[in-house]
Amino acid sequence: MMSREDFVSRFGGVFEHSPFIAERAYDAGQVAEPLTATGVHASLTAVFRAASPQDRLGVLSAHPDLAGRLAIAGELTEDSRKEQSGAGLDRLSPAEHARFTKLNSAYVEKFGFPFIIAVKGLGKDDILSAFETRIGNGRDEEFATATAQVERIALLRLTTMVPEAE
Repeated sequence: MMSREDFVSRFGGVFEHSPFIAERAYDAGQVAEPLTATGVHASLTAVFRAASPQDRLGVLSAHPDLAGRLAIAGELTEDSRKEQSGAGLDRLSPAEHARFTKLNSAYVEKFGFPFIIAVKGLGKDDILSAFETRIGNGRDEEFATATAQVERIALLRLTTMVPEAE
């Protein structure tokens, strides 16, 4: 059985800057070997869903703005950098960057957390379209959408980290 320290070291960053999710999953005995992406995801997601609204908001708030200041400064986590780069967000024109910046600011002001979308397989136009649609949502709807996107991001990250069972 993997130790708590090893489990948290390996999976503590799956939910952006929120190792408490991996800690709680391990402590609750929800980690079963052999480890698979879907199994670890189910364990971590159960903890995330059971967390208080404040804890879930903290996870949402730990996510960087898309094409935001952390990306420009080179301060994204390696996972976030790869994800944003794969969607072309590191190659925006000045006008596109200005649009992302304006939407990021308006979104955070309205909802109190950054816009979150699983960018894998999406391009910048897809992301901007989703951004412009979702900014019109109510807070409860958008909180639910953002938490679902966080869970999707976690699964995508896990599929690159852990093989599925044969």
